[in-house]
Amino acid sequence: MTTVYDIPPDVLIAKVAGELKQLDSIKAPVWAEFAKTGVHKQMPPKEEDWWYTRAASVMRRVYIDGPVGVQRLRSFYGGKKNRGTKPNQFKRGSGSVTRKLLQQLESAGYIKNTPEGRVISAEGRKFMDSVANSAKAEVVEQIPGLSKY
Repeated sequence: MTTVYDIPPDVLIAKVAGELKQLDSIKAPVWAEFAKTGVHKQMPPKEEDWWYTRAASVMRRVYIDGPVGVQRLRSFYGGKKNRGTKPNQFKRGSGSVTRKLLQQLESAGYIKNTPEGRVISAEGRKFMDSVANSAKAEVVEQIPGLSKY
């Protein structure tokens, strides 16, 4: 069975984002089109459906790193802030975006909250593995010599 670990992240995240876009429980809030994804960014994302891409990425991170909390995910989605003539400094990503995405994924049943942190649920693992399995055909076409696996 193909799992999340067997598929390149960019291919998997794009496929999962497409699947998440079809769900009713995951919708971008009204403020999402104006919000930056962190204090280190100068502008909001230009993509219209960046919310679903970030949701797919968060879901993959929880699958791989879980149990994980909002602070750890903020560190993962952070970056260097340009401070002009002063040296750049690392800043964490937006906590509100991360928190809202985790809450929406919990309401969809793909993530569950435990005392240690958020982990992927059985339904979420099944969803991610099925998307990875369907993405395997695309990966095999893109990378020659991989068909024997």
